[in-house]
Amino acid sequence: MLLAIEKYPALVLNADFRPLSYFPLSIWPWQDTVKAVFLERVNVVSEYERKVHSPSVEMSLPSVISLKEYVAINRWPAFTRFNVFLRDRFSCQYCGDARPSEELTFDHVVPRALGGRTEWSNVVTACAPCNLRKGNARPGLGSLRPLRKPDRPSSYELQENGRAFPPNFLHESWRDFLYWDSELDPV
Repeated sequence: MLLAIEKYPALVLNADFRPLSYFPLSIWPWQDTVKAVFLERVNVVSEYERKVHSPSVEMSLPSVISLKEYVAINRWPAFTRFNVFLRDRFSCQYCGDARPSEELTFDHVVPRALGGRTEWSNVVTACAPCNLRKGNARPGLGSLRPLRKPDRPSSYELQENGRAFPPNFLHESWRDFLYWDSELDPV
């Protein structure tokens, strides 16, 4: 059964053949991929069997592409709610429960009301019940303590954490590039 053409995204690799991002996975829709191929900004590494046609050109849709020029990854990621959740592996830092992102919030270890700042070293992922239970208490004063001291992660650390959360769709041609440092099966 053929899938709709929208179901043919391309995995985007940096010039070193590593994905630009693991979480979210760096994929482009087929339209952006075809445009990048014609503008000669990418190399086609692997293709789907599905073809697209114009009046004068026929081409297989790329399933894996690599950028021709290396894009440097920022050493330090932006401080965002999503990146805090990713740093903490989508787990409450008080009870340890892993939850979907819509069931998580972030908590100031030292509450803002007591001078705590909104920064990497003072914010942790929390589930609503634990966040409510902790309230505005300072850690250690009969209050919940985070399981892990919050810190500023590197982009590499977030990428490694993101590898633990595979996307819903993984085409077979992507596997060699997504788990390039995993142990190989013996033949």
